[in-house]
Amino acid sequence: MLSSILLQAGVAHESFTQFLAENIQVFLSYTGFANATPGHFIMLLVGLLFIFLAIKYEFEPMLLIPIGFGILIGNIPFKDAGLQLGIYEEGSVFNILYQGVKQGWYPPLIFLGIGAMTDFSALISNPKLLLIGAAAQFGIFGAYIIALQMGFDPSQAGAIGIIGGADGPTAIFLSSKLAPNLMGAIAVSAYSYMALVPIIQPPFMRLLTTKKERLIRMKPPRVVSQTEKIIFPIAGLLLTAFLVPSGLPLLGMLFFGNLCKESGVTRRLAETARGPLIDVITMLLGITVGASTQATQFLTINSIKIFGLGALSFVIATCAGVLFVKFFNLFLKKDNKINPLIGNAGVSAVPDSARISQIVGLEYDPTNYLLMHAMGPNVAGVIGSAVAAGILLGFLG
Repeated sequence: MLSSILLQAGVAHESFTQFLAENIQVFLSYTGFANATPGHFIMLLVGLLFIFLAIKYEFEPMLLIPIGFGILIGNIPFKDAGLQLGIYEEGSVFNILYQGVKQGWYPPLIFLGIGAMTDFSALISNPKLLLIGAAAQFGIFGAYIIALQMGFDPSQAGAIGIIGGADGPTAIFLSSKLAPNLMGAIAVSAYSYMALVPIIQPPFMRLLTTKKERLIRMKPPRVVSQTEKIIFPIAGLLLTAFLVPSGLPLLGMLFFGNLCKESGVTRRLAETARGPLIDVITMLLGITVGASTQATQFLTINSIKIFGLGALSFVIATCAGVLFVKFFNLFLKKDNKINPLIGNAGVSAVPDSARISQIVGLEYDPTNYLLMHAMGPNVAGVIGSAVAAGILLGFLG
């Protein structure tokens, strides 16, 4: 009898031990440690680098911290067992939030906030600065041509080229329409180069200008009336949207936000657009764009090519803006010449590229303040990148 009881107890213990071992094994198979690949750890290091640059050097912290943390979220390894965890799994929370990127909802809302915080006075007072913003868009079309030569199809090349505009929302909007499969690499590349404006632009600004050109003093901008400020977004919308209707989602929201700011009677709307709304959308966009860089989807040869092309297009845009000012000065009277150091501001990294014009200018003349002048081509670059995106979408969409 006793031996029978002991035998049953031994069998029960053995069964329990086996059951426990099996459950532990199943649990371990679901952990990130069991599903990690070298690619995941590479992307985790990239995410940590973004966060480090944002905190240590304050490189676009409002963008790099959400994107960097999103990269960490997107590269936590897990076993695909229908738990709806990843950003690419239909029905998951991150997938639902990612629809704002995938369907192009977030970029127009970002443009609404940009319009509500942008003062176009510098551009209105000196309309010829619009040409500098237009010239800087050469980087977009230059990168487009190079991307075609590298084997990308026209739609992919167009989406990659827009990185040269240094405008993250525009890059996301266009890539969501033309090359959804490359959107993660394009978005991260665009925002990375926006953050690296202080490092990339100054060397080329110094290389392409002479000391005499850097010392050019520009006339103070004239005072712009409130009526002009109100007319500008209306006229700007009608002119640009009639010219490039495919850019309407971005241009419409940009100019609407600006009208809310300048009308004087919709201050609450403008404050909401440039405050809580753009902050919320920036967080959602950053987190989801970062999370979309799952190692299995992101670490490809095409991603490396895109980062290289993005850097090249950004450099082309910067050089095109500076060289255009030098060329333009050949036709201007001596007292109307433009300081070429504001040519870099034609890319639409607002206000960072304009701030770089000011910083580099002060190195050569501590009393020559270029910021207000540089804001003209800077805001023109915002309009120019949206128009360029509309042109590419119209031809390639």
